[in-house]
Amino acid sequence: MLSDNVVQNLVGVFVALTVILIGYYKWSYQYWKRRNLSYLKPRIPYGNLSSPVRRKEHLGVTIQKIYNEMKKKSWKHGGIYFLVSPAYFVVDLDYVRNIMTKDFHHFVDRGMYYNEKDDPLSAHLFAIGGPKWKNLRTKLTPTFTSGKMKMMFQTLVDCEDRLLNKIQSDCETKSPIDIKEVLGCFTTDIIGSCAFGLELKTFEQENSPFREYGKRIFSTTKLRALRRAISTSFPEFARAIGVKTVPKDIATFFMKVVKDTVEYREKNNYTRKDFMQLLIDLKNNRLEDDGYKHDGKTLTLEEVAAQCFVFFLAGFETSSTTMTFVLYELSKNQDLQQKLRDEINSILAKHNGKITYEAIQDMKYMNQVTEETLRKYPPVPFLTRKCVNDYKIPDQNITIEKGTAVIIPVLGIHRDEQYYPDPDKFDPDRFTEENKKLRHHYAHIPFGEGPRLCIGMRFGLMQTKVGLTALLKNYKFTVNEKTKEPLTMQVHSFVLAAEGEVWLNAHKL
Repeated sequence: MLSDNVVQNLVGVFVALTVILIGYYKWSYQYWKRRNLSYLKPRIPYGNLSSPVRRKEHLGVTIQKIYNEMKKKSWKHGGIYFLVSPAYFVVDLDYVRNIMTKDFHHFVDRGMYYNEKDDPLSAHLFAIGGPKWKNLRTKLTPTFTSGKMKMMFQTLVDCEDRLLNKIQSDCETKSPIDIKEVLGCFTTDIIGSCAFGLELKTFEQENSPFREYGKRIFSTTKLRALRRAISTSFPEFARAIGVKTVPKDIATFFMKVVKDTVEYREKNNYTRKDFMQLLIDLKNNRLEDDGYKHDGKTLTLEEVAAQCFVFFLAGFETSSTTMTFVLYELSKNQDLQQKLRDEINSILAKHNGKITYEAIQDMKYMNQVTEETLRKYPPVPFLTRKCVNDYKIPDQNITIEKGTAVIIPVLGIHRDEQYYPDPDKFDPDRFTEENKKLRHHYAHIPFGEGPRLCIGMRFGLMQTKVGLTALLKNYKFTVNEKTKEPLTMQVHSFVLAAEGEVWLNAHKL
């Protein structure tokens, strides 16, 4: 009898908690109705998304579908839910402009989870917000000017030989090339040199720790996907229980690399014109007066490591992904590939056959090809912001409350036939100067816009164009049968990446 009572009591408690939870969900799901904003009907327990563990498509593709649904309803904006948390979803490009630029002071933060205490590498420029972000952004801006890019240019070109040697080796054996892996090694070597001052030799060193750890960061497991969903929806709770987004062994490795590099340079009074040196100068308060106004505070070693970490991750993955999709599309469109190759050869002939900073800047069609690739395959398919002060939407009787998440559907906008007729077609002529002027400026935002525009945009584009120039002037590329077509995107990857990878054939010219 005692056992029966215990079971009955447990069942009663479970039923009561279930009723309370369902009631809480239903009340939460009335949020946008109470605020008079049209919204898409959510489902318990994941809202307008699918299970983070059993997801069947990339989250960016899901966000694109939400955009398309709202667009069909002729909505300028709407409400959705992540679990129980309401999120403001932007459709109209004027509203996108307001949030990212015009009324930026209401949307300074990205709303990304970070845990400076338990997970210091997560507290980097991309994630942090408020005055801390503003001061750090101001401190780091000088290292990404055109002048500094020109200074780092030779470092990029120095990595060209190892890239070409790898392609030549596969070409001679007629082996299919996992082009994303090859380009990932190329960009890892570049970032390793520019961010850490290290010659990584990723092509020669099998299972390079930088390459392996870099890949692991972007290959999300189901457990990490669940942890990310919880930390995004309940950040304060996640911080309270010490949720980490960077695996311990990866954090330990990068912290040691940064610590050893800083100690070596300081002990030996060694300086180098790279990203790491700027951070060391910030740490030791040795910055020149560059005209940028910030708080004058020094950086801790953990803060130095966090910025190196995000520069490494963003620098190698987004550029290698972009180059991969460029070469895939050019392999499918041989006439476009030849047109770009003709430009490369023509421009390089004016620069004694050498890849120079000026030569890269002169390649107009290269820029069109890159921009069209970033339109069709934006590495970050949606952007987030967080409302930091109550915000009344212009021309609407609707106020977005402080603390509300904001979603900007980059992939949806980039694939919208209103702005790009036949959006699945790869057409670099969309980005001639004349055609760009005919479109809304915010119809193309692969790097974001406004004050939180990607700080490494110039660097990323520069290494992308150097890699493409080196390859296309020497090789013709075609699609290998191992490539799964039509391309689908990896479900749990942070950036847009092809499922099964992109396999190409290289033919020496």
